Amino acid sequence: MGPSPSPAPPPSAEGAPSLGELYLGFAQIGLSAFGGALPWARRILVERRRWMEPEDFASTLALCQFLPGPNIVNLSIAVGRRFHGAAGSAAAFAGLVGGPMVLVVILGLLYERFGGIGALHGALTGLAAGAAGLVSAAAAQMARPALRKTPASAPALTGAAFVLAGLLRWPLPLVLLVLAPIGVALSWRAARARA
Repeated sequence: MGPSPSPAPPPSAEGAPSLGELYLGFAQIGLSAFGGALPWARRILVERRRWMEPEDFASTLALCQFLPGPNIVNLSIAVGRRFHGAAGSAAAFAGLVGGPMVLVVILGLLYERFGGIGALHGALTGLAAGAAGLVSAAAAQMARPALRKTPASAPALTGAAFVLAGLLRWPLPLVLLVLAPIGVALSWRAARARA
């Protein structure tokens, strides 16, 4: 059996963001993430701040999606831990949720007062459509590095996941329970064939 893949090495001390930078980076993600945080997380962590490579982001996100809880929260904790252990996880998480929490409380109070206005309802519908487009574009960007490294069976597994979860409404843990062993077996077989 060939060597098992290892996680990305920890970043060098000189390239690692400080705790304050982690807090501010994830605050930027949290405050920018109207309709979904993952597209913004990729843009900020990979493209702007260059804390992660695209492949590293995709593999870390894959792990975070496998874990229970919101993917972006799991990602903030994983990235924070990678750079500064538990303190980094706390800083990234606090940055991610602090600003949006305050903003949601304020907006909730405003919506309670002015939510009956028709123009506001129309504007919120338009924002939802824009957010869906942004999430779709980010999903395509995040899939590229993963698909380059996966066996030819990956599109079939992706399609199966879509059918099971999206169309047949299977619970996500059940989809993972069924498809994860198949994906691991197919990847292992492809790696053996390349060796």
